[in-house]
Amino acid sequence: MKNRRACVLISGGLDSCVLLAHLAEQGRELTPLYVQAGLVWERVELIWLRRFLARLNHPGLKPLRRLSLPVEDIYQSHWSTTGKAVPGAQTEDSAVYLPGRNLLLLSKAAIYCSLNRIGVIALGLLKGNPFPDATPAFLHDMAGLAGDALSHPLEIVTPFRSLSKTEVIHLGKALPLELTFSCIRPVGEEHCGGCNKCAERRRAFAKAGVKDRTGYHRRTGLDIWPESEGADRADSN
Repeated sequence: MKNRRACVLISGGLDSCVLLAHLAEQGRELTPLYVQAGLVWERVELIWLRRFLARLNHPGLKPLRRLSLPVEDIYQSHWSTTGKAVPGAQTEDSAVYLPGRNLLLLSKAAIYCSLNRIGVIALGLLKGNPFPDATPAFLHDMAGLAGDALSHPLEIVTPFRSLSKTEVIHLGKALPLELTFSCIRPVGEEHCGGCNKCAERRRAFAKAGVKDRTGYHRRTGLDIWPESEGADRADSN
């Protein structure tokens, strides 16, 4: 990542927020870019994202840019746009797949970067991401295609590719992580505490041994550990 100017695709979640702060600490000029697609959690996510950004103090950090790319017309009855049958705590990672999510986000971001002469897009993808539009091969090809289409050289980077969410929490533990937002079924402005993403977040904090200051609507009475992992955890106590 030789170019010091970059756009960070930010969602308000742990990974992209810690990535933004991490790159800002390196003295880069960064534009946080949020692409609003009409998903049920975005209104609340944006509230928390603005709170998180307000706590960062880096001279190279530009104001949040919000772009619009609605997907209701193609997602139709998908849980992410209807809020119905949202994947719960015991579902697999594949249950939260949003079809073509990175393809859509990167297409919009690439055009923004071209018009603003920014040569790098950074994403907070982590180790073990199972989705087909998150592979190094896809991202390399996407950068090439977008660069050719826009006549603008483009690099797509994933600095956290080798890290787990637990490691990201350790890296960002000095940050106000309680202002990040990971929930796909918010209750008011709170994390619901029981969806797939809340469970992933709670497990990661527990494994990291870092106090989770997140406000959950339901913090108790929910088994956030998959059956096999819960057994391993119980055996270790």
